[in-house]
Amino acid sequence: MTAAPLSPPFPRRWLRDAGRSHRRALGLAALITTADVLPAVGFASGLALTLTAWPDRSGMILIGLVVMMASLLVRGLVSQQAANLGAGAAARIKGEVRRGVVADLFAGLRPGGGGLIAAVEGVDRLEGHYARFEPARMAAVFAPVLVLIAIAMASPVSALILALTLIPFGMSLWLAGTAAAAESRKQFQALEALSGLFLDRIRALPAIAAFQASDAVASEVERASGALAGRTARVLRIAFLSSGILEFFSALAVALVAVYCGFQLLDLMPVPIPEPLDLGRAVFALVLAPEVYAPLRRMAAAYHDRQAAEAVVPTLERRDAPARFPAPRLGKAPAVTFRKVGIAYGETPPVISGFDLEVRPGQVVALTGASGTGKSSLLHLFLGLSPLTEGEVEVDGHPLSRHGDWCGQIGWMGQTTVVVPGTLADNIALSRPGASHDLIRATAEQAGLTLDLERRIDERGGGLSGGERRRLALARAMLKQAPLLLLDEPTAHLDAESETALLPALAAATRGRTCLIATHSRAVMALADRVIAL
Repeated sequence: MTAAPLSPPFPRRWLRDAGRSHRRALGLAALITTADVLPAVGFASGLALTLTAWPDRSGMILIGLVVMMASLLVRGLVSQQAANLGAGAAARIKGEVRRGVVADLFAGLRPGGGGLIAAVEGVDRLEGHYARFEPARMAAVFAPVLVLIAIAMASPVSALILALTLIPFGMSLWLAGTAAAAESRKQFQALEALSGLFLDRIRALPAIAAFQASDAVASEVERASGALAGRTARVLRIAFLSSGILEFFSALAVALVAVYCGFQLLDLMPVPIPEPLDLGRAVFALVLAPEVYAPLRRMAAAYHDRQAAEAVVPTLERRDAPARFPAPRLGKAPAVTFRKVGIAYGETPPVISGFDLEVRPGQVVALTGASGTGKSSLLHLFLGLSPLTEGEVEVDGHPLSRHGDWCGQIGWMGQTTVVVPGTLADNIALSRPGASHDLIRATAEQAGLTLDLERRIDERGGGLSGGERRRLALARAMLKQAPLLLLDEPTAHLDAESETALLPALAAATRGRTCLIATHSRAVMALADRVIAL
């Protein structure tokens, strides 16, 4: 499913809506960031007081020094508090967005490679926007005005000089920011392309090795990596350009104020300016002059965070899932029908296309074929882990696309056995919490698992052999007593002796249920009523 075309204002509107529930925290961070002006004014006042009182060696020197030290301390605390509030709000927003992206990924509404990059890289790019740019944007609007007002109270001409330099600076920053936005979007698209390519080639490793195409694939990945490096270099060049513009106008403004104050104090102005200016006022204006650009400097440093966030918005947009209804209760052994089924991950060629199969109630069907032919993908359809891109799957006449997954009524045994810290009985009971100890023991015996059920195992399954791990997974699937049983390579990683020992338990597990088995093993195929080669 593809997203609708995005209008230019969409990324900013999406970012605003994503942070709507945290507006209060972001607004407080912005307010505290703006309040950073107050200790700056206090420091300038303290320095001006110290210098004007120095010739007289009066007690005002000590007061000025105390004001300066207190202002520095307060400024550090204010900055720290603003950073903490912004970071906290950004973390909560990222968590909400990431949960939505992952939900879309598991619902099959996003391609695997692009969806993973969106959930990790894409969501992480939102942090700078909310933690730094949002608070800095409000401060950049109000803080320079407050500083100019403070300077105007001491030297209106200095305030006017600083205000005039803001006009060309703003225009230059807007031009650089527009270019940065376009390059950031292209950079993230290049990153998505590289990630999708890498994931696809990992999936195709057996075919690549079989056809000795490793050199061609390596060259392809190298070209995609070079394209990403080029895009990143262009983004960095624009970032350096905007930083240079900021520093140029900031230095120019301070230099003009310094020249004006010096000429006015020495009475060397070529044009008489009727403004009384003494040493204290001149020092106050000159010390505060860089503070006009300090909020703008913070916003400019975070502006590229905003552009990076806007660039990933199209990949983070929530997809609308098709309407789903609760899955109805299945019969004891349901019939399963595949009609022209197609499975494709993202933009890659379909794994399965036009697949038809009818499984009668209680029938055991083995799906076989080379790796990559889609055996596991067909089983994953029932768990919601594969996207149904064509056709339909019906379970007892109920369409899978309408009712979603059937996880609650499916027994599952995957290629790898998930083990959690706890007793062996706890691990078996994962599929049916609350099952009685007697039922767990009976199921374990039926699966051929004769170990002490109170034996404790770690998350790595330490002490369990390969065969015991497979029996654990089988016991877990049998305990659920589900009418539909899915077995994905049930004898994977077992030697011939262990496989032979497991076959009776597999036969017992399939009895009285509809069962689909993905396997390469001829011994397992012998348990099936039908064998379908993909």
